[in-house]
Amino acid sequence: MIREAQDSVCEAIEAVEVGVKFKEDVWSRPGGGGGISRVLQDGAVWEKAGVNVSVVYGVMPPEAYRAAKAAAATDQKPGPVPFFAAGISSVLHPKNPFAPTLHFNYRYFETDAPKDDPGAPRQWWFGGGTDLTPAYIFEEDVKHFHSIQKSACDKFDPTFYPRFKKWCDDYFYIKHRGERRGLGGIFFDDLNDCDQEMLLSFATECANSVVPAYIPIIEKRKNLPFTDQHKAWQQLRRGRYVEFNLVYDRGTTFGLKTGGRIESILVSLPLTARWEYDHKPEEGTEEWKLLDACINPKEWL
Repeated sequence: MIREAQDSVCEAIEAVEVGVKFKEDVWSRPGGGGGISRVLQDGAVWEKAGVNVSVVYGVMPPEAYRAAKAAAATDQKPGPVPFFAAGISSVLHPKNPFAPTLHFNYRYFETDAPKDDPGAPRQWWFGGGTDLTPAYIFEEDVKHFHSIQKSACDKFDPTFYPRFKKWCDDYFYIKHRGERRGLGGIFFDDLNDCDQEMLLSFATECANSVVPAYIPIIEKRKNLPFTDQHKAWQQLRRGRYVEFNLVYDRGTTFGLKTGGRIESILVSLPLTARWEYDHKPEEGTEEWKLLDACINPKEWL
């Protein structure tokens, strides 16, 4: 499933991009497994687009287990935890400040009993989501994006979209700023309260919804004229993206703590970003409207 999703997303991006193709790296992880990283950099449409798949296994330290599983027990006995993880992860950063960044990630985990606690239960769970991070709000774009996420969820359970939409708003929260990274979407983790095959089908449906949710927005916004001021605001919002991914993102933490490939882990970071001292947009501006929506999440549907 993750290989098919990687192929379909990369094909859709290359169909929109001009003259630049993905570079592919096949890598192996010391300790077990590996992956395929595909990165397109400095194109006409995307500044940086990464679409990675990995299948890794072996043992991970307890701190990596806690990073991987949101509800990991704090009283868990120390010791390496045997694990298997398979997933696809992607971040797409366009050049035009009116075109939004997109992130999606879908993954499956299994753990075995720790070696020093053979009686502990084995566990499995699915996690992932798709979320939109624009620098400027086009309400029709955000509604389109959320409607595709809702449709994917509704095929399986009508409670999924409202539940996972709130989860997304809560997860992509930059605590030290008091704001969200973007305008949300869906996000879930530790999902194992349904049949495994059903959840695999759900994750597949979500991965298949990425292209129809995102590419039409890019087609509309990729060539809009913009000013240096628009670009500077996009760079400031990318700074927020970097802050979240390096400080809070559990996927980054898990990759670092399990000895993952550093280039693949940090491919989510934009090629360029900006930090201005004490920057505050003027109230009522388009920049202020975006920041307000990141501070006060909205119901888009």
